[in-house]
Amino acid sequence: MRFKRWIILIVLGTWVGVTGLELVIGPVFFTPLWSQVYRVWSQIAVWLDMASVTISRSSGILMILIGLFILAYGIRQLLRSVVEVLFKGDDSQFLDYYLTQLRLRRGPRVVVIGGGTGLSTILRGLKEYTSNITAIVTVADNGGSSGRLREELGTLPPGDIRSCIVALADTEPLMKKLFQHRFGPEFPGLEGHSFGNIFIATMSEITGDFEAAVRESSKVLAVRGRVLPSTLEEVTLVGHFSDGSIVEGEAQIPKAGKAISRVELRPSNVRPTHEAISALQEADLIVLGPGSLYTSVIPNILVSELRRGVILAKCPVVYVCNIMTQPGETDNYTVSDHLKALADHLGKGVVDYVVANESEIPPEVLAKYEGEQAKPVVLDREAVEAMGVKVLTGNFVTIAEHVRHSPLELAGFLLNLIQ
Repeated sequence: MRFKRWIILIVLGTWVGVTGLELVIGPVFFTPLWSQVYRVWSQIAVWLDMASVTISRSSGILMILIGLFILAYGIRQLLRSVVEVLFKGDDSQFLDYYLTQLRLRRGPRVVVIGGGTGLSTILRGLKEYTSNITAIVTVADNGGSSGRLREELGTLPPGDIRSCIVALADTEPLMKKLFQHRFGPEFPGLEGHSFGNIFIATMSEITGDFEAAVRESSKVLAVRGRVLPSTLEEVTLVGHFSDGSIVEGEAQIPKAGKAISRVELRPSNVRPTHEAISALQEADLIVLGPGSLYTSVIPNILVSELRRGVILAKCPVVYVCNIMTQPGETDNYTVSDHLKALADHLGKGVVDYVVANESEIPPEVLAKYEGEQAKPVVLDREAVEAMGVKVLTGNFVTIAEHVRHSPLELAGFLLNLIQ
């Protein structure tokens, strides 16, 4: 960065300018220095047969101008060196980049609670409006790569947290692809694992602290906001079904193919992180979902202090309802059914708004989902309003391989609630 060079130049410019100022207005800053300089100028004035005051002031003005030039040049070069290190784009884009970061830092404080694909979707939209985002993520996952790492290494499941970190990342696309990369069969022993999951698990082992591992991993990807686990203790999600049967394990609950009556955490007395509680207390908006109702959203509010934080929140609490039902979890659920499940675990009268999609889904897409035993969630407005929840609707659908919420549309819509 050539940092020392430009600092020396800035100091030199300041000294020259101050000396010139002393010659113009008299001793202000460095009286001994001014006295010596003035004595020299007086001798020169006698030799030139001129008034010492005139030559001192003329020289002082010149020195002020030279000092200001050196100072400005030094500051400019120092800032340019810093920009070259911190900003990878073109110098001409730095002002836009700085103003964008300033706008994001002044954005509203939003807490999003959930997990899985739904949570990462909304985070991608929110980060374009504010960097004051806190994502509280479930750690009850026991399937896939996360489940294997949890079983083999004894670490908390990193999968949902990794997805949220990538969603909030403000870094090069290559780094995002690296964290999302999943090893194939050509890597025996690593097949099915995500590089990001392994990175977080390794960082957890190095630091000895899963929370620190998440924090350091977030720094690697220059995350806008914070990603926090709902608890740092190992938990198991237990599903209770309407027929009285019980299944343990987040991944196993939907596979049972039965109507879920409620879910619980074991152990039930786990504590959240201090940062998560503080975020709820300071939030301008709390968003629940979107995501798997019983296995991604509700597990977070089963942590008693988090549930209490949401209940006592002074800001609006919004539930973003899923667009499609989820086989084995919310079969044939309407919007009010989702809210009833939340009320059973969170308490009645906590959710202020529910956001539901009202746009049409193409028939060919519906046919694909029918083959997977899923269909659009029906908005039963009267039943929802009877629960004291205000209904907000919009066109939020984006369709690629699957039906998802449009990140920017949904985020902008939600942030309007704060105003």
